[in-house]
Amino acid sequence: MRAEIIAVGTEILLGEIQDTNSHYLASRLPALGIDLYYMTVVGDNLGRLTEVIGRAFGRSDLTLITGGLGPTDDDLTREAIAAVLGEAPRVDPELERHLREFFASRGFTMPESNIKQAWLIPSARAIPNPRGTAPGWWVERDGRIIVAMPGPPPELQRMWEVEVEPQLARRAGGQVIVSRTLKTFGIGEGHLDQALGDLLKSTAPTIGVYARPDGVHVRLTAKAASREEALAIIAPMEEKVRAILGPFIWGTDDDTMEAVVGRLLKERGLTLALMESCTGGLLADTITNVPGSSAYLKAGYVAYQPETKVTLGVRRELIETYGVVSPEVAADMARAARETAGADIGVGITGVAGPDPLEGKPPGTIHVAVHDGVAPQTASFTYYQGRLAAKRRAVAMALDLLLRLLRQPSA
Repeated sequence: MRAEIIAVGTEILLGEIQDTNSHYLASRLPALGIDLYYMTVVGDNLGRLTEVIGRAFGRSDLTLITGGLGPTDDDLTREAIAAVLGEAPRVDPELERHLREFFASRGFTMPESNIKQAWLIPSARAIPNPRGTAPGWWVERDGRIIVAMPGPPPELQRMWEVEVEPQLARRAGGQVIVSRTLKTFGIGEGHLDQALGDLLKSTAPTIGVYARPDGVHVRLTAKAASREEALAIIAPMEEKVRAILGPFIWGTDDDTMEAVVGRLLKERGLTLALMESCTGGLLADTITNVPGSSAYLKAGYVAYQPETKVTLGVRRELIETYGVVSPEVAADMARAARETAGADIGVGITGVAGPDPLEGKPPGTIHVAVHDGVAPQTASFTYYQGRLAAKRRAVAMALDLLLRLLRQPSA
């Protein structure tokens, strides 16, 4: 089954909101064995929306539409579908009754503009939406399906999971698409591509390489009659990829670096303390986004000025000798954080977040260190794609150093 997704809303085109619905739906289709060929964003314009839906209906077995089902004049998804099929909408009495009861139960009268949410065309049936006033549309004609769902993510996700996905699963042809993602850090996309060589030409499974903020991902994908069969196709290739990239692989599939670090700290009964300068607490924020992180994170210090670093135990002579932006100071920050908080492991981050240079060093210069009480381990880079990107890269480097330390038998 060939599918495409259409996200409706001028606010998406203006950058006012992100189109998370398309991403959500795209992630759900592989398990159904449905191939996604196109994704489109279109504004609240009847002519353009009709054109986009008409093109999708002509070339795809399944068209998934999100948004444009509200009660206002610029909610035009129903009108566009009706125009594509050449069918006239009418008010469905049962839907109207349900809408009026919905408002009455909340102590309001229904605005008459909401009556369009009770529309149906002959080829459409309503999809229940207990989380809002806009029912979806399930449209079938000429062997093709259009599913229109509301834009608010909680409404769309409930509608998809309860009403739409089970029906599509029964029609999808009995195959599934399964992916296995190996996540690497410390090797560039080009070097990784070169290392895998001819493996990238594989067709069963296919292999894709993708640069991400947490490193480079290698995705192995196979289609089969069941998830188990697909994984059996993937397994031999995964073994080959692991043999080549083993030291660089830090996780798989839905793993995050911070969650893997947290799991290893818990397993070893170790605690952690942080001292951040240029990242301004971003590492602490990232680590504490993992539930249960209070079991291993003892403290996080944001020491933005040199004197604050000294107050927390960083040696002044190192700052005067090497400068604040140096691997030596990063290592001493890691030691001082560990000792000040009484933790097993310390992390230090210093650098130039930009856009201006500091101590004659260019923006994007970052030094990271971890210290376990024996000896520090450091990593450095100079690469600038903006202030936030530099901070995020520093956090990823710190987590990578922690992973490498925690995987050592003596950690």
